[in-house]
Amino acid sequence: ILRTEERQRLARERREEREKQNAAKETQILEKERKAKLQYEKQLEERQRKLKEQKQKEEQRRAAVEEKRKQKIEEEKERYEAVMHRTLERSQRLETRQKRWSWGGSVTPDSESKTASKRSTSTANLKQTEAVVNKRLSSSAALLNTSDRTRRSQVSPLDSSVISRLLAPTQASLARSKSAATLSAD
Repeated sequence: ILRTEERQRLARERREEREKQNAAKETQILEKERKAKLQYEKQLEERQRKLKEQKQKEEQRRAAVEEKRKQKIEEEKERYEAVMHRTLERSQRLETRQKRWSWGGSVTPDSESKTASKRSTSTANLKQTEAVVNKRLSSSAALLNTSDRTRRSQVSPLDSSVISRLLAPTQASLARSKSAATLSAD
């Protein structure tokens, strides 16, 4: 009887010991899982933070590129306006010279031949100058058109309408200068 009781007690102690070990193992496994979960969440947060920073940097870079593009367009517009202004000034100077030459002198047979020769010289000069002005205008317009075509894929619809409106006065001013030249030549 003592031996069976002793065996039962030892078996009970071994069972309790195994249960304690199993409980300890389970606790360790749960602790490892908890740590792994925390680690995963940390990594996930870090990844999200890095993605957010990367997006912000990308947006800042895009904004800088857009600002540079706008500045370039503005500079080109200013250059274009300066060219147009100089061209208009030159054509006005030519018109005033033409008027000065055609109005001067008295109406005598000798002065008429001088005036006629002056007129023919001024008309030739005007045509020569008109050719130079037209060449410069067409080359600057071609330059603007080529740069416009290359950038058209990058230009927004609003910007393209602004650019086309800026190009319209070029054609009108060409027509005005040609008609003025034709009138003064006649």
